[in-house]
Amino acid sequence: MTAILIPLLLPLLTALWFWSRPLLSGTWRRSPVWFTWSAVLLLLGAGATYLIGSLAGASLDPEEACHRAGQTYDGAYRRANFQEYTRWFPLHDKCHAGYDLVPAWVNPILIALPVLALICLAYAVRLTVIRCRTKKKGTS
Repeated sequence: MTAILIPLLLPLLTALWFWSRPLLSGTWRRSPVWFTWSAVLLLLGAGATYLIGSLAGASLDPEEACHRAGQTYDGAYRRANFQEYTRWFPLHDKCHAGYDLVPAWVNPILIALPVLALICLAYAVRLTVIRCRTKKKGTS
């Protein structure tokens, strides 16, 4: 297990170190690169959240996953709502009408993180345009 986690966590920790350095020095407000990397990290977080949500209750037997969660399994409900748990978004894997194996925080986070990434990218473009205009005025 450790042999698998180290190659995954080492690049992540290195990226987080380089991402956090401008935060400590206070230069992040003027750095389009920092906002671009923030967008990348936000999108990676969205991908990890999607993976967590799609694997919630991961089992080839949904009845077994429901029983493991301490819930009853309603096969008639799942057959009647087949399209609900086979969609890409929003993620659902319901045992019955009142219980979802996918945590409640997953779908809101899947909206919030890409929106924040888009805002970061837009601000990075804005900073780059401002920087280019400032350089042109200085050379004229």
